[in-house]
Amino acid sequence: MDAFLITCLGALIMRTRFLVALAAATILTLGGPALAAEEDADEGPFSSKTFAGLKLRNIGPALMSGRIADIAIQPDDPATWYVAVGSGGVWKTVNAGTTWTPLFDEESVYSIGCVTLDPSNPHVVWVGTGEDVGGRHVSWGDGIYRSRDGGAHWENMGLKDSQHITKIIVHPENSDVVWVAAQGPLWTPGGERGIFKTADAGQTWTKVLGGGEWTGAASLVIDPRDPDVLYAATWQHHRTVAAYMGGGPESGIHRSTDGGETWEELTQGLPEGNMAKNGRDISPQDPDVLYAAIELNRAQGGVFRSTDRGSSWEKRSDAVSGATGPHYYQELYASPHAFDRIYLVDVRMQISDDGGKTFRRMNEVDKHSDNHSLNFRADDPDYLLVGTDGGIYESFDLAKTWRFVANFPVTQFYKVAVDDAEPFYTVYGGTQDNNTQGGPSRTDAVNGIRNADWFVTLGGDGHQPATEPGNPDIIYSESQQGHINRVDRTTGETVHIQPQPEPGDPPERFNWDAPILVSPHSPTRIYYASQRVWRSDDRGDSWRAVSGDLTRDEDRMRLPLMGRQWSWDSPWDMNAMSNYNTITSLAESPQLEGLLYAGTDDGLVQVSGDGGETWRRIEVGSLPGVPATAFVNDIKADLHDADTVYVALDNHKYGDFAPYLLKSTDRGATWRSIAGDLPGRHLVWRMVQDHVKPDLLFTATEFGIFFTVDGGAKWVKLTGDVPTISFRDLAIQRRENDLVGASFGRGFYVLDDYTPLREIDEAALQEEALLFAPRRAWWYIERRPLGGGERASQGSAYYIAPNPPFGAVLTYSLEKDLTTREQRRQEAEKELMEAGVDTPYPGWDEVEAERREPEPRLEITVRDASGGVVRRLDAPAEAGVHRVAWDLRYPDTRAIGPGEDPEERRGSAGMLAAPGTYTATLVKIVEGETTALAGPVSFEVERLRRGALEGASPEETVAFWQQLAATRRATTAANRALARAFERTKELGVALGRSLAAPDGLDAELHAIEQELYAIEEGLSGHQSRRAVGEPGVHSVSTRLRAVSSGTRSSTYGPTPTHRRSLEIIEQEFGALRGRLNTVLEERLPALERQLEAAGAPWTPGQAVPPVR
Repeated sequence: MDAFLITCLGALIMRTRFLVALAAATILTLGGPALAAEEDADEGPFSSKTFAGLKLRNIGPALMSGRIADIAIQPDDPATWYVAVGSGGVWKTVNAGTTWTPLFDEESVYSIGCVTLDPSNPHVVWVGTGEDVGGRHVSWGDGIYRSRDGGAHWENMGLKDSQHITKIIVHPENSDVVWVAAQGPLWTPGGERGIFKTADAGQTWTKVLGGGEWTGAASLVIDPRDPDVLYAATWQHHRTVAAYMGGGPESGIHRSTDGGETWEELTQGLPEGNMAKNGRDISPQDPDVLYAAIELNRAQGGVFRSTDRGSSWEKRSDAVSGATGPHYYQELYASPHAFDRIYLVDVRMQISDDGGKTFRRMNEVDKHSDNHSLNFRADDPDYLLVGTDGGIYESFDLAKTWRFVANFPVTQFYKVAVDDAEPFYTVYGGTQDNNTQGGPSRTDAVNGIRNADWFVTLGGDGHQPATEPGNPDIIYSESQQGHINRVDRTTGETVHIQPQPEPGDPPERFNWDAPILVSPHSPTRIYYASQRVWRSDDRGDSWRAVSGDLTRDEDRMRLPLMGRQWSWDSPWDMNAMSNYNTITSLAESPQLEGLLYAGTDDGLVQVSGDGGETWRRIEVGSLPGVPATAFVNDIKADLHDADTVYVALDNHKYGDFAPYLLKSTDRGATWRSIAGDLPGRHLVWRMVQDHVKPDLLFTATEFGIFFTVDGGAKWVKLTGDVPTISFRDLAIQRRENDLVGASFGRGFYVLDDYTPLREIDEAALQEEALLFAPRRAWWYIERRPLGGGERASQGSAYYIAPNPPFGAVLTYSLEKDLTTREQRRQEAEKELMEAGVDTPYPGWDEVEAERREPEPRLEITVRDASGGVVRRLDAPAEAGVHRVAWDLRYPDTRAIGPGEDPEERRGSAGMLAAPGTYTATLVKIVEGETTALAGPVSFEVERLRRGALEGASPEETVAFWQQLAATRRATTAANRALARAFERTKELGVALGRSLAAPDGLDAELHAIEQELYAIEEGLSGHQSRRAVGEPGVHSVSTRLRAVSSGTRSSTYGPTPTHRRSLEIIEQEFGALRGRLNTVLEERLPALERQLEAAGAPWTPGQAVPPVR
C-alpha cells in the first residue's frame, strides 16, 4: 500500500472512531437510531450503471418513420425544426431534415403532444408531454418542459398530472406569460386538465378554464393583433378498454379578452348538446374570422365560421375528420397566404378555399396518409410541411409533389418476431399504421443496414408477426382486427387465412392485435384467437375452434363511461378501436403438448391441459395484488418446466401504471409476483425467458427493457444506447442468443449475444475481473454496395443503421477502476476532507512518483491455436461490464514516423487472420507490470461464404497477406528512412557550412550521398518529375506493391499468379534498394558525420552527444 495512503487511513480510522462514539451517544439520547436516507435502488455492483457497457443496437428502420404530433419551425432560420414525435421524444434538425439530433432521450417520458418556440427568443423551447390524440395505444406525459438552450437541457416546469398536453402559447411580448391547453388523463377522471396560465415562466400555474373531472382542453389560439384575446375549446371525453366516448355536454368553445383571466362560452350558432373534439384556428388575414371543426354525436360533425370574433357562428358544411375517428385528427389550420383557405387534418387532408363551404382532398400521391400537423413558411406561399403517421413530408409546390424525410427512425412497433434464416436472421414487426415490415438483423455490407434492406409483408396497421421454425420462407402477418395472412417469401404472395365462423355462430371478435402462436411441437401448427381459440395444422389453410367464448362476453355499449351509461345519441366512436371481450395472449407449453393458456382483455386467464377440450377459468383479480380489471398483456409457458407459467398484466387504462408480472409453478393454481423492484410506472408489456438459464428473464416495460438473473427478485434496466422509450415486445433469436426489442417509437433494438448474463450474478461481480467467451465470429470481406463505407457518396441524409462490430466481440467485467497513484491519493484526501480532518502533504518523492507513473492499462490479448499473439486490444479500465471487438486482423505493420499521433496508430489494423480457433486473455498493465486477470477463453472464427470460383484456401490466402504485410513493413520503413536521410543531408549541409573544413572532399561526398538517395527514391517510388505531371514511368516498388495490395485486400479468393509474380519482383528489386539504402544509413552517413565532427561542425540529430574538448 502507498505510504501516503497508510497515513490517510490512520487519520480516517481515528476520525471514524470519534464519529461512531458520537453516533452511539446520539442514539441513546434519541431513544433509537435515526432513519437513513433511502438508498437508490439502482446502486451497487448489480445495477444499470454496471451493465451500461452492454450497448443495444438500433437497427431502425426509417423506411416509413412514425407518427408526428407537432413541428415548430424557427422563424429566423427556416432550416431549423423542432419535431414533437407522438411516441418518440423531441428531435431537432438545423438543416431541414438532412441530419437529426434527439433531444429528449434522457427525460422521464417519451410521449409528446406539442412543441412551441418563444417568439421573443427562439432558443427557448417549450414542450408539452403526452400525445394529444385519443387513441387506444397512446402513452402519457408528466407535464410541461422548457429548454433555454435550444433543446440541449430541459427542466420540468410542472403540470405533472396533465398526462396529455395539446397546445402551448408563449406571450409574444412577455416570455413570462405562457398558456397551456391540457387534455388531462385519457383513461381516468381528474388530473390537471383545462387551460392553465403562468405569469412567472412556469414557476406557478393557475387553472383559468375547465370543467368537470372529465373535461380538459382540446385547442387554444391567440389573436395575432391582441395577445389578451384567446380562444379555447374544452373537451369532455373518456376512453376505456371497452369503448370510447369522444364528447359530452361540457365540451365547448370559449373566449377570453383579458389574457385568459376570465372566459365566456360562445354558443350562438353552434350545436347544442354534446360536442366532442374540435379544432380551431384564426384567420391571419382577418383575425375577426374564426374557424372551428366540431365533432358531434357518433363521429358526425361540421365546420363552422365566425366573422365577429366568435360572438356568432355559421355552419358551413358537414365536414369532419374520419377514418380512425375525429379524436385522432380534427386540427384546423388557416393558411397565412390565402384568406379563407383552411386545412382540416384528416386521414387524407381536407382543404377548403371558401372558408369551409366546400372541401377537396389534398393530393397525397407518394405520401403517407393520416395527417397530424401542418406548417407554413411566411416567405414561401407554396411551402407545406406535414407530419403524419408515417413521418414528415415537405412540399414546395403546394402539395403537387412531396419529399419524404427518409432518415427519421421513429416507427412504432407493436410486436416483433425473428426467423432462423442463415447466416443472418430477419426481424419482423407489426407497426402502428406503417404495415408489417421485415429486415435483416445485420448485413455483410460495410454500410450496415439501409432502408433498401427493409420490405413490407402486409399493409395496414401491422400487429403480431410469426415465423415458421426451420423454414424462413413462411411467415405470418396480420393487420388490425385479426386479418391474418400467410406470406411466402419466395414469391412475395400473401394468402388471407383468418378463421371464419360457421352459419349460426356469433360474430368473431378479434382484438386489434390478435395473438398468433406457432406451436413448439409442430412448425405447421398455429393457434389464433378471437373470443375463441382456433387451431390449424396446415399453416392456416383450415381451422377448427378448440374453445368456446373464453371472455366475459359483455355488451360494451352498456358499460359505464365517465361513470355512467350513455344513450345512442352520444359521441360514440368505436370505428378504430379494438373489439372488446377478446383473447389477447396465447401460450403452449414446450414441455407438454396441448397444455394451453389464453389471456383476455377483460381480466381472465384460461388454462387447458387437453389441447382445448376443457378450460379452467382464472379471474385475474384472484391473483395476489392484481386488480380485477387488469388486461392480460402476455402469457408465457416456461421453456424448461411444464408446470410453470408467467403472466404480464396491465391496468394503465384504469389509471394504474404499476407493473404486474406473476409466476405460477402449478399451472395457474397459485401465483406469486416476480415484479420485484421494477419501478412503479413501468407497466409490463412482455416477458421472455432464456432458453438455457431458467431464471434469466427479460421484460419489456413502458419505459425500457429489464433483465433478472434470479427469477425476478432483482431487475436491472438495460440502458446502453437506449433512450427513454416504450418496448412493447421482445423476442430471443436462440441460435445467436440475441435479444430483439420492439420499441413503440424508436424502431428495433438488438442486444447482440447476451450470453454473458447467464454467467453473471452478485457474487461473480465481486471478482476482480471476468472474461466471457464470445460467440462464433464470421470471416469475410465486407461488401461495398454503395462503393464506399458508411454513406459513401449518398449524402448526409442517407439513412444507415449499424451492424454489430465486425469480428469477435469480447465481453468482460471489472470490479473496480484501475487508478493511478494520484487518483488514489485524491480519493483518500476527499474522504479525509469529508471527515473534517487534515490532508497531509504526501512529500516530494510521492509527487514525483505520481508525475512519472504511466496510466494503468487494460488489454485483451488474442492468441492463435499455437499460442502466438495475434493482437493486443486496448480495453476500458473502468468498473463495470464492457465490450471490445477484435476485427480479426493482425496489427498494422506499417512503419511509424514523426508527425503521427502514436495513440491513433496504436490500434490500427493490418491484414485478416485465418479462420480457426483463438483464445483471449484479459490483462492489466500497471507501472510496467503485467497481470493476467481473466481467461483465456476460446472462440471460433468461421468462414462465412465461398465464392463462385474456387480460389486458394483461407490459410494460403492469409499466408500471402502476411508476406505482403511483411513487405509493407519493410518498404514503409525504407520510405521513412529515406525521408529522414534526406533531412540528415540537409542538416549536414548546414553543419558543413559551419565547420572548419575546406570546401573539398566532404562537399563532394555529401553531394554523392544525396544523388544516391535520389536514385533509391526513384527505385522505391518512381520518377518524381514524371509523377508530378501524371506521366507513366517504369514500374517502381511502390507501384507494384499498390497493384498487389489492391488486387488482394478486397477478396478472400487469394493471390493470382500475377500477384505472386509481382511480389517476387518487389522482393528482388527492393532487396537491392534496401542494401544500397542501408549502406548509406549505416556506413556513408555515419562516416561523413564523423569527419564533420572532427572538423568541428555543429552536432546534428541522430549522432551521439559529442565530448567537451
